[in-house]
Amino acid sequence: MSAHDGRRELGTAVAAAVVAGGLALSSSGQAWARVTHTRPAPLPPIDAVLTGSQAAPLVPAAGLVLLAAAVAIVAVRGAGRVLVGLLMAVAGGVLMWSGVRAVGGGLLAASTNVPGVGQGGGQVTVDVSAAWSALAVLAGVLGVAAGLLVVVRGRGWPGMGRRYEREPGAAAPQRTDEDRAQAAWQARDRGEDPTDDPTDDPTDGPADGAGRPPGRTPV
Repeated sequence: MSAHDGRRELGTAVAAAVVAGGLALSSSGQAWARVTHTRPAPLPPIDAVLTGSQAAPLVPAAGLVLLAAAVAIVAVRGAGRVLVGLLMAVAGGVLMWSGVRAVGGGLLAASTNVPGVGQGGGQVTVDVSAAWSALAVLAGVLGVAAGLLVVVRGRGWPGMGRRYEREPGAAAPQRTDEDRAQAAWQARDRGEDPTDDPTDDPTDGPADGAGRPPGRTPV
């Protein structure tokens, strides 16, 4: 896998996790059903809205997990990234199950979460708005797909700060004139002469005819 392909797949997984989490949170705040409880006279009827967070509390929780995972898959690598992918797939599965369960009759059971509904006898009717539960299912599909992509392909993707790492054996970056000037000013601040070469030995010099450095006499 090339670095370009890895970055593209990583971006795709992050975007899918963000979209799935956003859809889940948006869906959880909408009215999934309208509940009407017709009670015996003289009690007035109860007409209330059942939101997604009331009908399926796991939907907003799974949405938050997916948003957090979008950050985590960039920050971690290797086995940690695979674990994040598995968590994303589980969160997506929870969203799909919650949406399908709501459409399949779960909203009638959840209508008792509305204060006063189901108490005192009478008839309870639930008018389901299937669009929002279907949106949760769509978010779940995206979450599962993104999670499986991370599990299968995520080990080879770059991580946070990868661009600043140097491959073993790679040449060190060349110093620019600005770098040398800055180093010279730092040396002056330390009281050093920036023109001195710390590798030079002041006692070394051209050898005399006897092969001795100047300033040294035989013992």
